[in-house]
Amino acid sequence: MKKRLSTRALALAAARNPWRTIAVWMVVAVLAAVAIGSLLSGALISGGNPINNPQSQRARDALQRDFPATAGAATTDIIVVSSQRYTVAAPRFRTLVRSLATEAGRASGVTGVQTYLSGGGARLVSRDRHATMIRLAIPNRQSASNGISTVISGVKGANATPGFAVSITGAQTVSQDINTLAKKDLSSGELRFGVPAALIVLLVVFGAVVAAFLPLLLAGVAIVVALAGVALLAHAFALSMFVTNILTGMGLALGIDYALFIVSRYREERGGGRDKLAAIATSGATAGRAVLFSGTTFVIAMFGMFLVPNEVMRSIAVGAILVGVFSVIAALTLLPAVLGLLGDRVDRLRVPLLGKRSLEPANPESRVWAAIVRAVLRRPWVGLLVPAAVLVLAASPIFGMHIGTTGVTVLPKSSESRQGYTALRRDFPGATAEPATIVVASGASNPGAHQALQHLRTTLASDPRFGPGTIRRSANGTAAVLSVPVAGDPTGSAAVAAVRQLRSTIVPADFRGTGAQVDVGGATSENIDYFDSVTRPAPYVIAFVIGLTFLLLMTVFRSLVIAGTAAVLNLLSVGAAYGLLVLVFQHGVGAGLFGFHHYPTIEAWVPLFLFSVLFGLSMDYQVFLLSRIKERYDQTGDTTGAVSFGVASTARIITGAALIIIAVFAGFASGQLIMFQQMGFGIGAALLIDATIIRSVLLPSAMHLLGRRNWYLPRWLGWLPRLEIEAEAAVEAPGPARVVMAEREAA
Repeated sequence: MKKRLSTRALALAAARNPWRTIAVWMVVAVLAAVAIGSLLSGALISGGNPINNPQSQRARDALQRDFPATAGAATTDIIVVSSQRYTVAAPRFRTLVRSLATEAGRASGVTGVQTYLSGGGARLVSRDRHATMIRLAIPNRQSASNGISTVISGVKGANATPGFAVSITGAQTVSQDINTLAKKDLSSGELRFGVPAALIVLLVVFGAVVAAFLPLLLAGVAIVVALAGVALLAHAFALSMFVTNILTGMGLALGIDYALFIVSRYREERGGGRDKLAAIATSGATAGRAVLFSGTTFVIAMFGMFLVPNEVMRSIAVGAILVGVFSVIAALTLLPAVLGLLGDRVDRLRVPLLGKRSLEPANPESRVWAAIVRAVLRRPWVGLLVPAAVLVLAASPIFGMHIGTTGVTVLPKSSESRQGYTALRRDFPGATAEPATIVVASGASNPGAHQALQHLRTTLASDPRFGPGTIRRSANGTAAVLSVPVAGDPTGSAAVAAVRQLRSTIVPADFRGTGAQVDVGGATSENIDYFDSVTRPAPYVIAFVIGLTFLLLMTVFRSLVIAGTAAVLNLLSVGAAYGLLVLVFQHGVGAGLFGFHHYPTIEAWVPLFLFSVLFGLSMDYQVFLLSRIKERYDQTGDTTGAVSFGVASTARIITGAALIIIAVFAGFASGQLIMFQQMGFGIGAALLIDATIIRSVLLPSAMHLLGRRNWYLPRWLGWLPRLEIEAEAAVEAPGPARVVMAEREAA
């Protein structure tokens, strides 16, 4: 008989050769750790630019091409030096400014320093002459990190000078602060909060210390190997620094989920009378295959983000896909090997009270959940319509969602960039580290274009949203650039609205008929292009994810109805999460209670990321639950009985898995970065809804009402390949349950 590769065969091979399998994984993990240590540091970028050549990028390219001498000197950051005691003419003031400028000029990546002592003029001095700006140019984001760190250290040292206050703000300072906070949130949120909380839930679910640590082991290995993959890819492609946070969170969530499914099925099979290898084989053929298909669904959902022409989204997709793939591989090979080695010792170190109850043999059904399901099925229409109405109501605020990007004003008040921004607004109300740049890339020598640029400068100087601008011309006169300050936070809604109008209305009106090519650049214009690049492809991403997951589920379960029901229910949970996200963060309902920032916009990448992740993660539960229902239905032909058994037998595991992921992402939500707060809250809310209302009420009600129609597949789709999840479940048990339980007690 020809052997074929299957999850059952993989599990058996690993279990029969445990030391060899574990040794291979140890070598891989060690090599991965070496790769991380030697390659990852400094390889990730702090930005997240669009890659579809938007207007802001064209303006940047034109500046570098036509103004090579000054492109590298464009201001990115500003040091504010002030003193209530001294004026800028005082020797001590001049000495401090000169020292700061010299130190900043030596820092890596700094290409320009401008002070009132070096020809900067009166515009760098405040009206009361008690404050000055030191303008810095740090244009290269790849080398900016070390340079801005050096400058910030110098600023902190100078701030200790008696009689002076020194602070810094600007694009690179903000990026540095976000990078620092992201690392801090990773350490304090995900690792210090998420992992211990996940362990507590695992102890409750398994009732044994050894079994509870297995999922964490699996997740840790998958995370390390995936991070090594990121370290390698980061030297070939631009990857955002946020990839490490997302990868770690997703690795914990997926690794724990997959191990939870397989270990719980293994313990159930042992309790039902199978010997060790037969239990591992059955776990591989059932829960293992469910893990394979749910992991495939997750990866498909993440691939949808490659449709977004943005470095942040593609970086997140790379990290999530890598950790998803390695989580599945580890679950199908490393975990069976460990189970083969441990056997019944997986139940060692039982937790008092919880340990005995978690090991009930033969009957995996939870009495509490079975009672809930029976109550739901007695009134299926109520169980269908009432929760659906509640979720639709929860989703209704989505129509008021404002997409944008957060900036310096939502960073903690203790951050360097926030303090510098406050000082800049106080001493130089009209100044900005990030002006708008209107670049006339060609045709600037045309008299009409020259006149239009002069008129534009006059118009913007009288507009309170902007300010007095300066015009520079290229050496050959074919290009020109007008730099104008933009009032307020460059990422704030007011600045974004002003620059949007500048790009769409004001500039085109002034240059109409001149034949000149004009693009608007600068930080605010870059932000506009950033969240446009993230939001505009959303319909295509949503269609891609829903379409492919629908096809996969239809193929796996050979049912058009099951796939359609799953898609609709997932959309309900995601929509409700979106609505709650808007309610809490935009409208501030309960924001103070959770310790969240109240801000009028939702970070641009969060909704699309949430959709892809939630669709992928919720399919974990969907596949795991439906596989048990299908298994029982194939045995009995009774849909209602199969639904009742499936929900009752998986509810404790699914609820535990959801609570673990909620705990992991609560670590994100407890951080200081609002983008991670929004992401953590959104994922937590959706999974809580999914594991309770969707899986325990809506899905059973819908399947009960549909009856045999659940398994409908048109004849013309009969050509679909057969990928039944439970096809290899029928492994004969070698003896009665009481013998196995006696062995377990003795162990």
